[in-house]
Amino acid sequence: MARVKYLQRSDVTGVNDALFDRLERERKVPTANIFRALANAPGILDAFLTYANAIRASTLSPKLRELAILTVGHCTASEYEIAHHQSHGLKAGISEQQLQAIPDFETSPLFDELERAVMTVAKESTLKVNVSDKTWQAAAQFLNEQQQVELALNVAWYNSGVRIMGALNIELEEGYR
Repeated sequence: MARVKYLQRSDVTGVNDALFDRLERERKVPTANIFRALANAPGILDAFLTYANAIRASTLSPKLRELAILTVGHCTASEYEIAHHQSHGLKAGISEQQLQAIPDFETSPLFDELERAVMTVAKESTLKVNVSDKTWQAAAQFLNEQQQVELALNVAWYNSGVRIMGALNIELEEGYR
């Protein structure tokens, strides 16, 4: 059970209508539990959405971004993150077989050198925080400096997300199981 109430529009009518308008405009309806929980801190949720949108607008390819995000999800055993990003991954060009192979990406022939390098950065950053020069260079040889920064920001952002979900015990919505 979640550690805070999942707010809905009727809980904050007249107080945070604009925030719920934004959630409905920018995110899926019905609103995901993570956002309903974060609505308990409306000012931070508003900034959270702005930052999330900036992260998603990066020049890093959507496929690489989703591979990094799903690697974070698997490294942290975040059922919520994995469930929510599998559909994004499929839309970005990750195959069903690749989705299943993410936990074993290091030895799977389903990933190319760039994909494996990006996933290794995500894994090492998630599990060790500091990324080795060898790991970084394996990815950096394929990415310009903007994309390198965007990769680091994406990995850090989704690491913060799984930690928020874990601390608040955010439950996976029906339909994702």
